[in-house]
Amino acid sequence: MRTSRLEAFSDGVLAIIITIMVLELHAPDGKDLGALLHTAGIGLLSYLLSFVYVGIYWANHHHMFQLTRLVTGGVLWANLALLFCLSLFPFTTQWVDATLWARTPVVVYGLNLLAAAIAYYILQTVIIRTQGKDSPLRTAIGRDLKGKVSPAFYIVGCVAALVGGGGTGARPGMWVAVACYVAVAAMWVIPDRRIETAIAVELVPEHDQSGEPGDPSGEREHS
Repeated sequence: MRTSRLEAFSDGVLAIIITIMVLELHAPDGKDLGALLHTAGIGLLSYLLSFVYVGIYWANHHHMFQLTRLVTGGVLWANLALLFCLSLFPFTTQWVDATLWARTPVVVYGLNLLAAAIAYYILQTVIIRTQGKDSPLRTAIGRDLKGKVSPAFYIVGCVAALVGGGGTGARPGMWVAVACYVAVAAMWVIPDRRIETAIAVELVPEHDQSGEPGDPSGEREHS
């Protein structure tokens, strides 16, 4: 099976996820900037963070499947697991917004981010295994340092929220958790050229010995 149907389905699901999240935003009660900030200020920030995460997954998912030539049953199910985790974003985003980033919703939001990261890693691993030891995706991602560091940030954020995110006053744990979630998003927003470089190499046509594209034997027909 080619990747086009899987990519189209995934794009549609991600578009619906973003649509649901924006529909959860409430219109201001008044008509001035103060009313906007009072009614939807935190909601806009929550939506922005989740939108960035969905955008990051969409971009990396697109790049990953540029180096995927065959979709197996394992890839299909791993992709569905990723979409399931991402489909929970509207729910967890709305919960942290409605509770003004209370401890339990912040922890659940972090667990949602962690689950999505693990699902993406599983999908990536399944694709690499189907491609064999010379997998172009494996070569492109290298050590995948960002992929290994991100879950650690999510775990630190969840623990911080659990330890110091309760109460009605200052909640340092909550701010540490939010900082961890934002830090991971900022880390992934920075363009990563590894897969793009690998895609460019894959698309370069074969050249003959004289540097001209065409006959791989190096012999050219003279007129």
